[in-house]
Amino acid sequence: MQRRKNYLVTGGAGFIGSAVVRRLIEATDHSVLVVDKLTYAGNLDSLRSVSGSNRYAFERADIVDATAMRRIVAAFSPDVIMHLAAESHVDRSIDEPGEFVQTNVVGTLSLLQAALDFWRGLPADRKARFRFHHVSTDEVFGSLGPTGLFSEDSPYNPNSPYAASKAASDHLVRAWYHTYGLPVVMTKCSNNYGPYHFPEKLIPLTILNAIEGKPLRVYGDGQNVRDWLHVEDHAEALLVVAERGIVGESYNIGGHNERSNIAVVRMICAILDEIVPDASIGPREKLITFVVDRPGHDARYAIDASKIAREFDWKPRHSFEHGLRATVRWYLDNQSWWERVRSGAYRGERLGLAM
Repeated sequence: MQRRKNYLVTGGAGFIGSAVVRRLIEATDHSVLVVDKLTYAGNLDSLRSVSGSNRYAFERADIVDATAMRRIVAAFSPDVIMHLAAESHVDRSIDEPGEFVQTNVVGTLSLLQAALDFWRGLPADRKARFRFHHVSTDEVFGSLGPTGLFSEDSPYNPNSPYAASKAASDHLVRAWYHTYGLPVVMTKCSNNYGPYHFPEKLIPLTILNAIEGKPLRVYGDGQNVRDWLHVEDHAEALLVVAERGIVGESYNIGGHNERSNIAVVRMICAILDEIVPDASIGPREKLITFVVDRPGHDARYAIDASKIAREFDWKPRHSFEHGLRATVRWYLDNQSWWERVRSGAYRGERLGLAM
């Protein structure tokens, strides 16, 4: 029988974090404290389905605030800290790199120190069970050529301010393990997609613009390739690693779904034309507009996820075709969610021009 644990999830109102929290409440007996600053991308609506549980709690706080982090960690007494709080959009990092350094680097330092202070004071049995799970990205490895995959041992070669800030946070986590003995596990994922995704990223932004008949902007020639991972598959894998991961180890999590950006956009157009044809818009592929590429746009990411498959028998359940169709349907069925999001700080404008 699995021991009930306290999970502290930073960034738990964000896209990936909320998927983790929903899964924790719906599929386990664990208790969860969500710590989130509620920036533009944090949305408590994404947690509404589980917010009534007596195993769920929320505290609004900034991970950069070291005093708050020490207080929250000590009061909640977590068995697992899952660190997902991060500024994550490459385009925004080009415009505002300082914000990314503050949250992703200084915030991770603050959380590590709070975790270390707390862990040092635990009795031996709880010390042995405690985990600090740092969630990162394959973007820290840089860009691949036409072939090859990122492994856990791939050298770091970040190319954007976002990737550099995440690489720095990875190195801090590794250092706190080797220097202080803090029991950490790390994961690096490929590009996520699915429900509750803030509409600044390629898939949700394309879906909403295509629904509304707006131009579908594609960077450069659209041939940049990403490995797409459904967010619910990712959440499942994160919990596997949090429960079973070996201290000090890193695990890659990928979807085995490599697609070029232009192929993804065309798939979305075809799905919407089939499900909700609109004579006033016509074939949505005609909305595709190629625009100047963003600075330093990595050509290709692809993950070798054989380690997590081999050690924990995990593999993604969603094919890209099925997952993308379900995601399009979710946005069609949840207009109130994305309309509230779009009424706020972001309305689909171009970011990351470095001008």
